[in-house]
This record gives sequence, structure tokens and C-alpha cells, in this order.
Amino acid sequence: MSKKEEVLKVITDQGILPLYFNKDAQTSVDLLRALYKAGIRTVEYTNRGEAALTNFAEMKKVIDAELRGMLLGVGTIKDAAAAEAFVNAGADYVISPGLVEDVAEWAESKGILWVPGCMTPSEIIKAEKLGAKFVKLFPGNILGPSFLSGIKALFPNLLFMPTGGVDTTKENISGWFKAGVCAVGMGSNLVTKDIMDNKQYDLLTENTLKVLEVIKSCK
Repeated sequence: MSKKEEVLKVITDQGILPLYFNKDAQTSVDLLRALYKAGIRTVEYTNRGEAALTNFAEMKKVIDAELRGMLLGVGTIKDAAAAEAFVNAGADYVISPGLVEDVAEWAESKGILWVPGCMTPSEIIKAEKLGAKFVKLFPGNILGPSFLSGIKALFPNLLFMPTGGVDTTKENISGWFKAGVCAVGMGSNLVTKDIMDNKQYDLLTENTLKVLEVIKSCK
């Protein structure tokens, strides 16, 4: 199995891709541990602040030392230079908020999975031509499950995941899975500001276990 296939299998198996950023390295690590404890085996750490790269490197050290089987991806990658910096720091895959051609070309040349954010059929067609296997529908809450239901038949070889505004309710999650996603990206509705600010790591583990149960029932 190639690295790309391995990443896709892990994301599809767990049915969710948690994503977050915190400017504090220790908090970033502790959130990762809490998600791991719930059974999560891949997380997207978003490149949204000056500390993102150094925090990412710290998280990778902890993964290598104690979180066996955890894959760490990086999100909010808007150019190839950022993709390269994070892959050099150990990123297993890269995710962009839009369709970024230089990221696509760089990642393809290195055999690394890249995931573009797309909002229109034209962007998805372009992504597929550039070699995409997995597309992030972004922002998910604007597009909605009915968008995917309407276009999925056009893209039989692509996997889809909504990100942005996906919430933890069974109604929301089941709507997406019925439309044909392989996973849902979940940020601030799972790794909430409250959990981060108050370091409620046990609560994050508990909430993640509940969401995983919901996903299992929807698949």
C-alpha cells in the first residue's frame, strides 16, 4: 500500500478528520493525545498562525515517541513552499482551502497526498485532472449535502469530505453520509474554543467517542 492509499484508508475508516490549530505547543500536543485516546488515528493541524510549523514539529516528536499509528496532516496550505516546509517537518499529507496548482504539482512529484478545497464542479474537474483522489468540499455548510447528491455521479472515482460548519449531530452527519461522503472534516464544533481554553481534554475524548459512534451508525 502506498502512503497515499494508507492515508485515505485511515481517513475513510475513521469517517472523520478532526482539525484544529492552537498557538500553544503544549495545548496542541494535549489535544492530539485526547483525540488519540478516543481512537482517532489521523488529524489535520491547520497552518493558521506563526507558531504552526514549530508546534507541528513538536506534535510529530510526540507521535514518534508515544502515539503509534497516528498520521498527521497539515491544512490551510496555500503555496508549495508551505507544503514543502511542513512535509519536511513530517506531514503525512497536505490539505488546501482551495485549488492550488503549485501545491498539487509539488505534492504529486513527491508522491504525497494533497487534498484541494473545491466549491464548484469546474474546480472539482480541474482537481481531478491534476491528479486529486480526494476532494474537500469547502465550505461545507454553504454547499450542503444536496450539492454533493447533485454532482456525485459525475465523479465516480473521487472521494469527498465536507469541511466547515459540519456539526456533531446525527442529523447533520447522516445527511452527509447519505449524500455519499467518505468522511466529514470537523473543526470548532468538535475541538471547541471552550475545550481549548479550559483544557478539557477528557471532555474532548468523550465527545469524540460519541461522534465516532454516530458516524459508525451512519455509514
